[in-house]
Amino acid sequence: MTIKEIEQLIAKGETQTLELKKSTGELKDAMHTACAFLNSDGGWLIFGVTPDSLHIVGQQVTDNTRREIAQALASLEPAVDVSAEYVDVPGSKAGYQIVAIHFEGRKDNHVPYTCNGRPYYKVESTTRQMPREMYDERLRDSNPSKFAWDAQVADGVTISDLSEDRIRNAVRAGVKGGRINASAEDDSLEVLLDKFKLLRDGKLTNAAVVLFGKQLYDFPQMMIRMAYFRGKEKMVFIDNKQEEGNFFDLLDAGMAFCFRHLSLSGEVKGLQREEHLEIPVEALREALTNALCHRRYEDPRTTVTLAIFDDRLEITNPGHFPNPLTPENIKEPHGSYPYNLRIAQVLYFSKYLEGWGTGIRRMIDICREEGVPEPEYKSDGYTVTVTFWKTTQKASQKDDLTSQNDGDTTQKTMQKNADTIQKTIQKNADTIQNTIQKELAARDIAITELQLDILIYFTLHPQATRREYIDSDNNISEGGTISNIARLQELGLLRREGGRKNGRWVVMLDIDNENRTVAEVELKRKLEQQKNKEEEA
Repeated sequence: MTIKEIEQLIAKGETQTLELKKSTGELKDAMHTACAFLNSDGGWLIFGVTPDSLHIVGQQVTDNTRREIAQALASLEPAVDVSAEYVDVPGSKAGYQIVAIHFEGRKDNHVPYTCNGRPYYKVESTTRQMPREMYDERLRDSNPSKFAWDAQVADGVTISDLSEDRIRNAVRAGVKGGRINASAEDDSLEVLLDKFKLLRDGKLTNAAVVLFGKQLYDFPQMMIRMAYFRGKEKMVFIDNKQEEGNFFDLLDAGMAFCFRHLSLSGEVKGLQREEHLEIPVEALREALTNALCHRRYEDPRTTVTLAIFDDRLEITNPGHFPNPLTPENIKEPHGSYPYNLRIAQVLYFSKYLEGWGTGIRRMIDICREEGVPEPEYKSDGYTVTVTFWKTTQKASQKDDLTSQNDGDTTQKTMQKNADTIQKTIQKNADTIQNTIQKELAARDIAITELQLDILIYFTLHPQATRREYIDSDNNISEGGTISNIARLQELGLLRREGGRKNGRWVVMLDIDNENRTVAEVELKRKLEQQKNKEEEA
């Protein structure tokens, strides 16, 4: 570097990438700046120039001066490989020199630098100590598998604090989806947790608690806050709830809240009635899964929120978009950048995530298929919000009613015969259970015991309400019931016909590619048995 280059560099005074010091007597403060350069966009540190007047004064440089500079640089960690340049000041009788040191800027996925154990960064031309949150964020980005919150050991948590049912359900879902070997269903919980990479040095990690915890007293961030507002602003509550639990509990609670407060419409296609929420179920599930998976869990004061208004639904999670994604390009094709890698890996194996960065594209496609505006994203650097806009369903509901009144004659005839069988089998829950299980096995569909119980109950009590089902068993929660009913509706196993007062539940089974009720299946079997007897005779 020449004196002319220095003059050009300092011409406009100090900037975010230039710091001026009168002499190396300010080395201690200068190293804070050096650390800030390394953690920001880099820059020049120059000794021998007065910051206010920009006057080049230089200083005497001795062997001791060089040692002091080397010792000062040693206070930076990790160690930096930089060289000081010494430039003669023209016309100086004492042989004064300027000392110039250049520092490279921050590199992606590099651990943050510290000076004497403290990190610094640049804000415009000011050097500031880095906030703890920023430091932790950069530290985890440098090595997610080592420093990420979900990879840290959950102190004091044991396997008895986890839900075995949730773990087994995740494994079964993975086996069914072809992502987990079927032999895993016979593994012990310890083996499964190890395969899921939820253990560190034999101890449970925070990821294990988030996914499967049942004792969450020390994890207040494991909560979802939900509200249904009147109008378009957060002014008047119609419903306001908070639910605590693990990932799957919160996902169920959020979906149940959506089913409770979003309008439901339907259309009859052939012999089947298809019901739709005003915002597609699969898009909602994908958005809520993303919010719970990719949120920042480090701060126990933060939670995921779900807010329903007259015109929209908003899901907000603590965190920010990973580099290089932004609200502007998030809808374009992109890779997968999971914030909580270990949590995301388990959700991938259990088929809750795809792992290819295709979830948002899939949400957009689903919304377009159902004629709903595609979701919108925004971020303030601390939270990410996805917004779904509602659309009117009055026209489709009217068309729905007309289609129902013009139902196929064959369907009516079959229903009449099925009603006769229905009266016969209502007194025998074992027969119903056997029928449902056989047909589900034939279709290779796995459902939970609670979901099977729901199907049996509504086969026996088609006119019953959800509340009556909940009241029939003290161990069943409202949120769990609504969520499981929603899941059965998604699978096409359960549908609701008519309104709240005069409607009924219909349990549907897909036999020979035709949707039939349990009673219809029994009728078909009895007719086939009779036919076989006649042929044998």
